[in-house]
Amino acid sequence: MEIPSKYNASSVENKWYDYWMEHKYFHSKPDEREPYTIVIPPPNVTGILHMGHMLNNTIQDVLIRRARLLGKNACWVPGTDHASIATEAKVVAKLKEQGIDKNDLSREEFLEHAWEWTEEYGGVILEQLKKLGCSCDWDRTKFTMDDDMSEAVIKVFIDLYNKGLIYRGYRMVNWDPEAQTTLSDEEVIHVEKQGLLYYLEYKVEGSDEKLTIATTRPETIFGDTAICINPNDERFTHLKGKKAIVPICGRVIPIIEDEYVDVEFGTGCLKVTPAHDENDKVLGDKHQLEVVDIFNADASLNSFGMHYEGQDRFVVRKAITKELEEAGILVKTENHINKVGTSERTKAVIEPRLSDQWFLKMEDLAQPAIDAVLKTGDVKLFPKKFENTYRHWMENIRDWNISRQLLWGQQIPAYFYGDGKEDFVVAESLEDALVLAKEKTNNQQLTTNDLKQDTDALDTWFSSWLWPMSVFDGIRNPENEEIKYYYPTNDLVTGPDILFFWVARMIIAGYEYRDEKPFENVYLTGLVRDKQRRKMSKSLGNSPDALKLIEDYGADGVRVGLLLSSAAGNDLMFDEDLCQQGKQFANKIWNAFRLVQGWEVDNTISQPESSKIALEWFESKFQKTILEIEDHFSKYRLSDALMSTYKLIWDDFASWLLEIIKPAYQQPIDAKTLESVNAIFEDILKILHPFMPFLTEEIWHYIKERSPEEALIIAKWPEVKPINETLISEFEFASEVISGLRNIRKQKNIAFKDAIGFSVVNNENVNPTFDEVISKLGNLESFDYVTEAVEGALTYRVKSNEYFIPMEGSIDIEAEIEKLTEELKYTEGFLKSVQKKLSNERFVAGAPEQVVASEKQKEADALAKIETIQASLASLK
Repeated sequence: MEIPSKYNASSVENKWYDYWMEHKYFHSKPDEREPYTIVIPPPNVTGILHMGHMLNNTIQDVLIRRARLLGKNACWVPGTDHASIATEAKVVAKLKEQGIDKNDLSREEFLEHAWEWTEEYGGVILEQLKKLGCSCDWDRTKFTMDDDMSEAVIKVFIDLYNKGLIYRGYRMVNWDPEAQTTLSDEEVIHVEKQGLLYYLEYKVEGSDEKLTIATTRPETIFGDTAICINPNDERFTHLKGKKAIVPICGRVIPIIEDEYVDVEFGTGCLKVTPAHDENDKVLGDKHQLEVVDIFNADASLNSFGMHYEGQDRFVVRKAITKELEEAGILVKTENHINKVGTSERTKAVIEPRLSDQWFLKMEDLAQPAIDAVLKTGDVKLFPKKFENTYRHWMENIRDWNISRQLLWGQQIPAYFYGDGKEDFVVAESLEDALVLAKEKTNNQQLTTNDLKQDTDALDTWFSSWLWPMSVFDGIRNPENEEIKYYYPTNDLVTGPDILFFWVARMIIAGYEYRDEKPFENVYLTGLVRDKQRRKMSKSLGNSPDALKLIEDYGADGVRVGLLLSSAAGNDLMFDEDLCQQGKQFANKIWNAFRLVQGWEVDNTISQPESSKIALEWFESKFQKTILEIEDHFSKYRLSDALMSTYKLIWDDFASWLLEIIKPAYQQPIDAKTLESVNAIFEDILKILHPFMPFLTEEIWHYIKERSPEEALIIAKWPEVKPINETLISEFEFASEVISGLRNIRKQKNIAFKDAIGFSVVNNENVNPTFDEVISKLGNLESFDYVTEAVEGALTYRVKSNEYFIPMEGSIDIEAEIEKLTEELKYTEGFLKSVQKKLSNERFVAGAPEQVVASEKQKEADALAKIETIQASLASLK
């Protein structure tokens, strides 16, 4: 086969991905081999490939491809997450474009639109992963809203409810007014924002006295139901039992006492709004205060907001500030930095809101998951530093609000039959619910028409926390062959930002439903940032188009670029130049392959000693690198594993080995050396394949024709053989000798075609193992061991060994004398100018200390250089 002069990534990638798919190399089914399993962190069904996905999935593909080469039964399960909030928002926006209001649709009609949208856009990201080379078992692709996956979620809800772990409660929750749903604590991001502190005066009923309170949210005064003071605050003891009047709305509210109020903070008086602040709700319950909810679901004010009814909370804040100021109620404002809760999905500012919601008790469920990571080490986090973060969250875990006011998701299997808070049953179907409702009420006259299913859906994470089990049908059929074979999975690769949302919850679910960890190792990647350390985002315009990168640099180039800049747990400073470096690396390997394949073989010539010893050295160097790579993989240092591979190929193989064994211009190579170097190339392709799958598979099939059973993707990882450390250290020394030779040739313009003499005083007692290699790469006509320095020769040292190149016949002495004389003249002139400056007392006294020090250093450097040039000139005359 003719080898193209240039590597064409796009045609190669399509060809080999199709070939791998055609021969089902990615597909796994249980057999006698050791399983190696990864479940993909399911990307949002709404998503497209971004840099975080690229990094995360490249790492997973490296791990899964290496497992195949190690002879394991590698299974990588792909899939997508239904992403309730994000997907519903997209569907609502699309309906709006068509002039359809979501509220005008029945649940069934809306879900029809949602499924239609999912079928149209849902598979985009998985198709994009194929472009990156991801070798997922696509036959196993799952979606968290698949019927079997939904059935598993409902089963778990019912089981946890029956165990008394799920309950319905009227609680203060995080309300996203844009998505109009509750969020769990983990879905709220607290962002520091510059705001204002508003000082307002409240009249004390029946007197001229006024109380000043400070608030960040003046619009919430309509929900005030008390003023609270500290009972130990002497400034306010006379107000005990009195009442205050809320500005604008005129509501009369009690003045209550509680040590919760910090005497030192603000004015010492606190307005209490139990419907809109968690701490205020606690005070309200304790003092049996009225609860006044002033907001609609979209965070506009309701009728309690009087003339502001229907207006957005932030619009009202501006307007009411003006009204309070004009009325003389606003005393002053101060700048105030406040931590504001925002929705992780919609970025809307969260409203604390009282609502009936479903909760999962977490404290007891969490204990086995705490022990697994922090005590027994059954689940290991890489890097280990994340254990402290995990500990803090898990030991302070709160009950999980699992209900969402959304249509897209698994509908909560609770059926209401009356108006009371406890008038419901939990069941898998309407028919089962009817049976339970009849039993509970002892009313046999009930019919299915009397039951209404809860309209809320379950939190998306309540589906994905079952992922490692549900993808193998381990919830519905806990004893099936696949769950017993593939579970627990081996490695989970994900970002630290979902350590709690997903990772911790999967561990909790694993111990609850299989009494076993869901995975052994969790590799936490860093976040992808730009060169300025900014997080990649559409709004900043600093997130490159993932597919364009692949088009420009090839998938292999991009994979290398990502991994070269990524260390476990540290943020990745992405630089497109690294992808260019990856592309250049691919070209380097391609050119090295073409070089080897271009050599003609002569079966009659014997193997040169230089080639023989070089091949022996490289074999040991290769084995040592494999051990390094193994060590890096065991510690999930994939960037280090790639760098070891990169250096082996670029430096040891291409720059040294190929140079040593390369036949003279237009001369053939011996058969033994060519056979050995091809075998080495095959081993190199094996260890490089996980990182650069397309290039390696292409070269693998060029080396010789192979059947599908012999494809590189399912080849055998190189065997570990003994390492000759002596040979490695001797070569390191020899390489320094060769580098010194090359430097002198370059400095003295001695053409490589000109053979030169060479002598050494072997003070280090170095073995002559690599003398033939030194002779070949240095183009030496002689290589002599001497006991003393050679007069009139160019010289250099490696450690205490002295090397000599006779000048006669090696260089043009007259030209060299002329060059050195010119250099001496220039340096002496430079020295004169520096010394003139230093002899100027005004300069030395007035210039900054570092400037004077710099000039003195220049003087010392010039003197040293003059001495060296003079010595060189003396040796030439």
